Amino acid sequence: MAPLAEVGGANHRFTVNLSILFTELPLLERPAAAAAAGFTDVELWWPWVDAPVPPPAELDALHAALDTAGTRLTGLNFYAGRLPGPDRGALSLPGEESERFRANVDVAASFAASVGCTALNALYGNRVAGVPAAEQDALALDNLALAARAADRIGAVLLVEALNAAESPDYPLVSAPRAVEAVDAVNAATGLDNARFLMDLYHLARNGEDLHRVIDTYTPVTGHVQIADCPGRGAPGTGGLDFADLLGRLTAAGYEGRIGLEYKPGDAPSAAAFGWLTAAPRPLPDA
Repeated sequence: MAPLAEVGGANHRFTVNLSILFTELPLLERPAAAAAAGFTDVELWWPWVDAPVPPPAELDALHAALDTAGTRLTGLNFYAGRLPGPDRGALSLPGEESERFRANVDVAASFAASVGCTALNALYGNRVAGVPAAEQDALALDNLALAARAADRIGAVLLVEALNAAESPDYPLVSAPRAVEAVDAVNAATGLDNARFLMDLYHLARNGEDLHRVIDTYTPVTGHVQIADCPGRGAPGTGGLDFADLLGRLTAAGYEGRIGLEYKPGDAPSAAAFGWLTAAPRPLPDA
């Protein structure tokens, strides 16, 4: 594999996901660790898996940790249940979990606004035995529309992600076309046009999708890209994906956004998981 800096990868700006990297550290120490590794942009799954509405002091502490480290939160998940764990979102689950998602929407959006975060990811949720799929999809659309409106109020995009069927067999959005269908439905429902596809190349590769075709077809509706090698979900270079080719193709397709590093660091400390980068990661200039 050619060095990324020689094949267009250096044109991209990388953001490190602090919910899968640097998890050997407490949450409030991770922004500083990412900064020490050369990153100014970070992203997070919802950090409080049991608290869609955490105490304000905990939100303030995370805000302070980001500021002190000089890092910017560029992406944040809405409440998604136990993640990592058995859950894959909450917004399509009737009952308590859906209500927890709804309670979280304004909290997550307000926190995102306070730290300058302009991308909010809403994981759809697993199918529920005994509940018709159409009923879950109707609930999901209502809740995605609610989230899109909250995102719009803070000038953010709403991201909808496809996962892979092998690891998430009960998740209904397990292909790029299916996730983009959901994006289109949200935009039609709200009229806001701020829902976008989250193109996670690891999940799509694990599904066996043609990544070149996905990039060429769906880059115009993509709001964020995340990467990990496949198989294994490790750093680029640990599996079979050619990221120099893929990131170069994203550039050629017109993608100018950040690339989220959402991979497992392996047995070494997370700080050692970035040797594949041949150029120092840099933030996107502010608009």
